[in-house]
Amino acid sequence: MYRRAGGILSGFRPDGRTMPASSPQRMPLLAPFLLLLGSAGMAAAWILAARMGSGQLSWIAVLAALDAALMLRLGGMRGGWARAGLAVLGTALAIALANWGIVAMQMGAPMGLLPWESMTRLGPGFIWTLTMLVNGHADFAWWGAALVVAATVSR
Repeated sequence: MYRRAGGILSGFRPDGRTMPASSPQRMPLLAPFLLLLGSAGMAAAWILAARMGSGQLSWIAVLAALDAALMLRLGGMRGGWARAGLAVLGTALAIALANWGIVAMQMGAPMGLLPWESMTRLGPGFIWTLTMLVNGHADFAWWGAALVVAATVSR
């Protein structure tokens, strides 16, 4: 057993043995799972809010960024650039899923389709075109601010 020595020679070991090196920290598997779950949940809440309100409600992207940072912290991921990058990816995923769902909801409602039924029937090119037509400069500014918030809060 190692004795605790205080003072200037606290790292000195008379028997010559050194302390074992600590193993490198690995990313916990819970963190990415919580990030995916949180991004999908925020996208679903965003779609419902857009259904109840009017417009795209792009300010919810900032809430999605805060949620992504929180999910990674709750998952036990250590701070740094890796966590910031994953938070930005999670926020971008929430933004993409929410816009896909909002467009699917608006296109499928007149045909009697639920949003998740309509999402599988719309192609990516059509979704992209409608998303670019519906969103304006303010929406893109909210998305950019959300990505910056995700990077800074999660670091």
